[in-house]
Amino acid sequence: MMGETMGIDYGMEAASGPHFSGLRLDGLLSASSASASPRASSAVDAASSFSAISDSAIHKQPFVIGVSGGTASGKTTVCDMIIQQLHDHRVVLVNQDSFYRGLTPEELKHAHEHFLVDAFDTEQLLECIETLKRGQSVHVPIYDFKTHQRRTDSFRQVNASEVIILEGILVFHDQRVRNLMNMKIFVDGDADVRLARRIRRDTVDRGRDLNSVLEQYGKFVKPAFEDFVLPSKKYADVIIPRGGENHVAVDLIVQHIRTKLGQHDLCKIYPNVNVIQSTFQIRGMHTLIRDRDISKHDFIFYSDRLIRLVVEHGLGHLPFAEKQVVTPTASVYIGVDFCKKLCGVSIVRSGESMENALRACCKGIKIGKILIHRDGDNGKQLIYEKLPKDICERHVLLLDPVLATGNSANQAIELLIRKGVPENRIIFLNLISAPEGIHCVFKRFPSLKIVTSEIDVALNEEFRVIPGLGEFGDRYFGTDD
Repeated sequence: MMGETMGIDYGMEAASGPHFSGLRLDGLLSASSASASPRASSAVDAASSFSAISDSAIHKQPFVIGVSGGTASGKTTVCDMIIQQLHDHRVVLVNQDSFYRGLTPEELKHAHEHFLVDAFDTEQLLECIETLKRGQSVHVPIYDFKTHQRRTDSFRQVNASEVIILEGILVFHDQRVRNLMNMKIFVDGDADVRLARRIRRDTVDRGRDLNSVLEQYGKFVKPAFEDFVLPSKKYADVIIPRGGENHVAVDLIVQHIRTKLGQHDLCKIYPNVNVIQSTFQIRGMHTLIRDRDISKHDFIFYSDRLIRLVVEHGLGHLPFAEKQVVTPTASVYIGVDFCKKLCGVSIVRSGESMENALRACCKGIKIGKILIHRDGDNGKQLIYEKLPKDICERHVLLLDPVLATGNSANQAIELLIRKGVPENRIIFLNLISAPEGIHCVFKRFPSLKIVTSEIDVALNEEFRVIPGLGEFGDRYFGTDD
């Protein structure tokens, strides 16, 4: 990873003064009081097997935010504002500056004159974030910018939290670090403003003279920003002009984070899992259809209502084109045109219960059928399929009200892909999903989308969804005992 000038500390504003870091005061420990952080074990494939994933990995996946930007751009201010506004959530801040490598005696002689490659210990930074994501605490080193060495007598203990903010000028440079982030924020500031802030900080807070600050900025800080920091701006999901002065942008980011924290944790692991927003109406309908004593008529009625909501939500994930129409008042309305190339495919026979809702939403839509024999929990034997001949040109809504083990779903998806349907054009619609089924499907097909109304707890030893709603097809079509 490309680093910075030795001792130039472009990102030192994070360590230059007091700011709210989200870390408790008792997190500062001496090295003699605890052992060093162990090296991370090999990463566990979250989709390989549900049983191989601990509860903490499934239910406590933190939301990781990367914050980058140039020196004195206001990164620390933005981080502090986010932390303070997320006061009802556990938040920790990890500074990239903590992971500077110590300089050798030879490097120390030219600490202010040379550009250093691999200034940061990126491997240790990766290990730190991965450990926190697994729900374990870590020991973060403390870097002394006066001696250009890590302190050997103490470190900072950071505990696992709901939100992890990783801040630093080069946190977007390494793809492996970027891949750990759920949101990437670039704090953008005017170059003159950043220089003025740096001059004030270095002369007032650090006792440097103006000439040395300007010389350092011109020789090292500005070129490094242009060569390494600014190019990483393209990876940002959100760009905040004016830094901490932009309260509107920070408020919107905090609102988005709170929405994400309210989602099921599987939505954080798999961004293509979409759970429709829960309301008392939806919870009430789930309460009714899950009641074993409900009448068949009411079961069908409330199931149809929920299915219609899932279908409508699924249609919202289709591509659209802008379209203008003239209203009865002779005004122009700028709207969108529905996706034309679309079809449904139901997994027989429970999936057929979702066809009426799809027809009600999409006039004249073609619907194909796939019948898979469930041999125990394997669900691997294809019995029958009848699909539109041009299905490879269409977006496909795959219909099955319950996603349990995921084996039957995988068989159906595999057939669609063999027929030429691109994986990212398949949207799997269901009422309830088991975590095991979601893992199973996304292990093989990470690019498709799942839209569901609720994610249940787990499968029992009989591979039935718990709490579940029983055999949906039998209850819906009246063939249960």
